[in-house]
Amino acid sequence: MKGVSFLLNEENQKIAVQIELKTIAKYQKKIEDLLDGIIAETRKNEEKLPLSQVIKNLKKVGKL
Repeated sequence: MKGVSFLLNEENQKIAVQIELKTIAKYQKKIEDLLDGIIAETRKNEEKLPLSQVIKNLKKVGKL
């Protein structure tokens, strides 16, 4: 894909990706969706709270 480069380690394995800012701007919504998916995947084993508890906690810290 134009505007996307992969960084390789000594074993020629892809370890990072660089995305040109122009490309990010062009595909911003898709990149945001990708990052949301990655974040959700990393949090899948976290403790889950009922919505009522989340609302209570947000009110307690002044976010609602």
